Amino acid sequence: MTQNNALYELVRKISCLALYTFISWIAFVPTYAIELATPAIKAPQVDNPTRVLFVGNSYFYYGNSLHNHVQRMAKLNSVMNANSEFQYKSATIGGASLSHHPIEWLTEPGRIGIKAPFELVILADGSAQPLSESGRARSRETINQFAQTIRSRGGQVALYMTHVYVPPHKGASPENILKTAKHYIDVGNEIGALVIPVGLAFQEAYRRRPDIALHTDFDGSHPDILGTYLAACVTFSSIYGKPCLGNTYDYFGRIGSEDVKFLQRVSDDTVERFFNR
Repeated sequence: MTQNNALYELVRKISCLALYTFISWIAFVPTYAIELATPAIKAPQVDNPTRVLFVGNSYFYYGNSLHNHVQRMAKLNSVMNANSEFQYKSATIGGASLSHHPIEWLTEPGRIGIKAPFELVILADGSAQPLSESGRARSRETINQFAQTIRSRGGQVALYMTHVYVPPHKGASPENILKTAKHYIDVGNEIGALVIPVGLAFQEAYRRRPDIALHTDFDGSHPDILGTYLAACVTFSSIYGKPCLGNTYDYFGRIGSEDVKFLQRVSDDTVERFFNR
């Protein structure tokens, strides 16, 4: 083994140990034990939306892009109109906060290839924004401004509660999930927007299966493909008000049947508990 390979293997083992220690802590904190405000909006505000815009950062575009997976799940859902023309778009800027996006331009009918106004716009701020008082203040202001623009054009708003860091990310902390969830619920309740509880679903999946890989192992920040799939399940169920369990979408066979069932079940349980459906 070369010196570089040996160093890489040592770093990998240290990162895995740190992740296991972190996840072991999570395993003793069930999602339902986290004290959070009750979401004011408990059901989708748009009936079976087909024109949907995702506005966020690299958390959306990892793993073949979140919007693609959600759209495919919607198309395969038995209660959807098989003839529906789905028009999903995703506007992402890597390493960006929500304020970096030109929301006026993005939501203007016809501007990005969709002639009619978007029925639903899903907003996600940068992963670090909920973790500091100043970041939360900027995020709240931006979301409020964006919501006004979106609604003035006839659309509704949903807030995407991001997952949080795990080791080896230097910012990993057990407190992050509470800060993140509280921020999105508080702002969602303030503006009357649906909150999509992705961060809580990640927490619950790790609690049930500490060995599952929802994050990329090289940075502990971005979602790996199983994380993206779980996020898609939660998003689908939240915006359509329908369970994910039983949906046949498996990323064209790239995700094993046991993982599909597990992630769909975690998603349904989290969504049901969060919205008390």
